[in-house]
Amino acid sequence: MASTSDFRNGMVIVFNGELHRIEEYIHRTPGNLRAFVQAKLRNLRNGRITETRFRSGEEVEEVRVEVKEFQYLFHDGASYQFMDKESYEQMPVDEKALGEGAKFLKEGETVQLQMVGLDIVGAEIPQHVELRVTETVPGVKGDTATGALKPATVETGASINVPLFINEGDVIRVDTRSGKYLERVNS
Repeated sequence: MASTSDFRNGMVIVFNGELHRIEEYIHRTPGNLRAFVQAKLRNLRNGRITETRFRSGEEVEEVRVEVKEFQYLFHDGASYQFMDKESYEQMPVDEKALGEGAKFLKEGETVQLQMVGLDIVGAEIPQHVELRVTETVPGVKGDTATGALKPATVETGASINVPLFINEGDVIRVDTRSGKYLERVNS
């Protein structure tokens, strides 16, 4: 058991019989009233965020989260398939557990999956990935000064906005958290 003074961002607790991750929290002491902790909790089953108040010092059940390295294999349409790097077992993972960065995963990429028992509750996808541009309108010489953007499709099938000077076949670095173009990679 843990108390509200042990709260930290990313901590997984049992709340109302379901697993929740603490997204953010703040300790408040309003005037002459009792102190409380206001927390934003993400339900790990359906992804909903709720705001909840806990009495200061209230006990909650903390869940131990195990982190293991997996290798991304392929996307079969319904789920993402990963292989445990130690036991070589394959495991399907739902897109909700991976988050928005899932669309930038390349085959063979190493991902750290957060597990509670056999349930996957989260994933640590690399922050930056290098992807080849497979489709975009051709760039024109001298299109580097304006800062304008155009849509491009990368090898994973994701669509992002890139500068006008990027052409098909170029390798670019993408931020998986925001889905934004960072830079062109010289190969």
